[in-house]
Amino acid sequence: MENYMNYLRNSLALVLVLVGAGTYAQSAAAIGGAWEMKDGDKTSVLIFQDNYFTESIFKSNEYVKSFGGPFKVNGSELEINLEFDSENNARVGSKLNGKIAIDGDQLTITQEGKTKTWKKTDHGDAPLAGVWHITERMQDGNLVAIHQSGTRKTLKVLTEDRFQWFAIDAGTKQFSGTGGGTYTFENGKYTENIEFFSRDNSRVGASLSFDGELKGGKWHHSGLSSKGDKIYEVWSRVE
Repeated sequence: MENYMNYLRNSLALVLVLVGAGTYAQSAAAIGGAWEMKDGDKTSVLIFQDNYFTESIFKSNEYVKSFGGPFKVNGSELEINLEFDSENNARVGSKLNGKIAIDGDQLTITQEGKTKTWKKTDHGDAPLAGVWHITERMQDGNLVAIHQSGTRKTLKVLTEDRFQWFAIDAGTKQFSGTGGGTYTFENGKYTENIEFFSRDNSRVGASLSFDGELKGGKWHHSGLSSKGDKIYEVWSRVE
């Protein structure tokens, strides 16, 4: 009898572990992609892509704020480790915790007693979907490796049809700028449609097109920058 009871206890423990793992996997997968919420004249966009989170708030012609960092989902628990915050850099290095609930295309997050709901706009599934950092740049006709030093970095996060770049330094808590909006990638052409730009609100509404190609898992990106300068960059996924 004792052996049988031990067998039951072990079986129950295994079931609970498997159920917990299934809940985590389902929640982590379901939250991936982009979400949007309208609040008067403000738009809030959430991105959950490859374990990285951002929230950006903007108006039709005015950037408001952005913050983000790596995230984890465990069942209904959401934890975000802030790497940048354009409004309050004192929060960098801290954790944001909340409760999440997903019902179809609706995401509800409760933090500090406040509950908000966003609607899913894409599932984060596309050839360019991921978190990218620049690793090479064309100089004098040659691709030159960019060696990262210190804690400063520029990342670009793409979902199925949204993009956001941000230049940050988590070590010094410095925020240098961000921009984002929607993008298309078809027939070797990558086009960004800018919805917010922290450094220059006049850029909102503009579209920038580049030649784009995936080679060996790297993203080759060439054309003219927002300043009109020729660029050829190679971006690699952040592992």
